[in-house]
Amino acid sequence: MGYHSRATAHGFRATASTILNEMKYNRDAIERQLAHAESNKVRAAYNRAEYLEERTIIMQDWSSLIESMTAGNNVVIGDFKKAG
Repeated sequence: MGYHSRATAHGFRATASTILNEMKYNRDAIERQLAHAESNKVRAAYNRAEYLEERTIIMQDWSSLIESMTAGNNVVIGDFKKAG
C-alpha cells in the first residue's frame, strides 16, 4: 500500500476505532468488528455473530466514508450519516 515505515496495521485500526466512536456507534460493536475478542472463552467460542446487524451497518458506512474521502469530498465525521 506504500505505507512501509510510515504507518502500521494497528495504526489503521486505531484510526478506524477513533472515527467510528466519533460517529457514535456502539463501542462493543466497534470492538467486535476490530476483532477484539470476548474475554469469556466459552462465550467467545459460541457467539461469533455478536452485534452482526450493527457491524454490517458500521462497515457499509465505513465503506461510504472512505469512498467519499477518496473522491476528494470534504468529509466532516460528525455530519456523516449512518446507513441504518
